[in-house]
Amino acid sequence: MVAVRASDEDRQRVIAALQRHTEAGRLTLDEFSDRVGIVYAAKTLDELRAAIVDLPALAPAAPPPASHGDRQLLLTFALAILAVALIGTVYTLFH
Repeated sequence: MVAVRASDEDRQRVIAALQRHTEAGRLTLDEFSDRVGIVYAAKTLDELRAAIVDLPALAPAAPPPASHGDRQLLLTFALAILAVALIGTVYTLFH
């Protein structure tokens, strides 16, 4: 079987999983540090898997909920579009 080279994105994904396991109390900070060292030294996907093989699978991370500021921005944008459409309609009717 051919070993598949790991990318930086693969490494970042494994480190994110290790962070979540550490936050859940499955790893100590020392274990986390040791495993991050393994991840950065890994050249193949199999070497990356070695850093997480004894940890349970994680559910995909949920995207963060939209903040109040994001909703406010979206509402402002929608109202601006509505205002432009209304001005265009009025201009067309009276010219």
